[in-house]
Amino acid sequence: MDFELTSEQKLLQDSVRRYVDKAYGFEARTALLQSDRNGSAANWNLFAENGWLMAALPEEYGGLGGTLVDSMIISQELGRGLVLEPFLGCAVLAAQTLVAGGTPAQQEALLPQLADGSYRIALAYSEPASRGMPDIVSLRAERTGSGFVLNGTKSLVLGAVGAQAFIVSARIDGTSGISLLLVGGDSAGLTRQVLPLHDGSWVEELTFAGVQVGTDALLGEAGLGLSALRAGLASGTVTLCAELIGVMEKTIEVTAEYLKVRKQFGVPISAFQALQHRMADMAAELELSRSMLHAALASLANDEEPARLKTLSAAKMLIGRAAKVVCGQGIQLHGGIGMTEEYLVGHYYKRAVVADLLLGSSDSHEALCAAALQAELGV
Repeated sequence: MDFELTSEQKLLQDSVRRYVDKAYGFEARTALLQSDRNGSAANWNLFAENGWLMAALPEEYGGLGGTLVDSMIISQELGRGLVLEPFLGCAVLAAQTLVAGGTPAQQEALLPQLADGSYRIALAYSEPASRGMPDIVSLRAERTGSGFVLNGTKSLVLGAVGAQAFIVSARIDGTSGISLLLVGGDSAGLTRQVLPLHDGSWVEELTFAGVQVGTDALLGEAGLGLSALRAGLASGTVTLCAELIGVMEKTIEVTAEYLKVRKQFGVPISAFQALQHRMADMAAELELSRSMLHAALASLANDEEPARLKTLSAAKMLIGRAAKVVCGQGIQLHGGIGMTEEYLVGHYYKRAVVADLLLGSSDSHEALCAAALQAELGV
């Protein structure tokens, strides 16, 4: 698999980086954190105008016909600025689940609205007992004469704040397997509780108490939603890992600049060999993570599902832990100032901590890798 960016992809990378550098400085982000729970509507409209929301959507449904690599490029650059708008939750997780599991009629009705930013859908799959794993679902959907009645809870719904609808994983009574249903955000019986995360972003917990939807709410076929859900989560996992690559890049850049200007004993502390070694360790973690991300992309393109799932879990585990190490070292090398809310580097560490827990923690994915290896060895 060729990991060299095409000329178009380099232009995309440059455009997103220019936006982040110009519009998402630390002061601007801080003001946005204090004033809004889900980024800026103006920023989201700009994402749509620049084609970032439609980059990986099919051309026949209003997209640009790009690939997961395009989403990865965008997310990596957004990670450098700790961008708050729900690109991962709405433009990747929900959109790619709909691409994988929706009928042509459903895709024709919804994807153009996602592409132009006028409609937001969030993916509600995680539950308190699932730890981010898609196959553990207790939310029930009871069949009625006109559709389904939903009862249960979904937690840690990314991109939920401001979303007009949700793709909900459920078990339909009388049907084996997992199904996906589209539920309006203002449905009767749906309670939405907004919850803050440690990095300043927000999620929602959804409680379904007799929520009624029609038969047309079913995405694809009943009981066959797990493959589409896994496809959406695979795209989301790679995109989140790419965001963490951007987080690590920026942390290393900020730390290197600080070491050049901070003086001790009359010389910049960047001259101290011990600190140079720590910076080298941070750079090594970044490059290892970048290679693991490339391995995940190659596996998605070439491997069968069991190998893909194992490689994705390995990537999420390794990159999530590496980001915490790199950003934690960034704080250490800044000294006391790195611990303050008023300084940039600590916010990158907060994002790394939260990202490590999203879409399944590194510990959960390590357990999946171990189970897959045991299955291969027949243990």
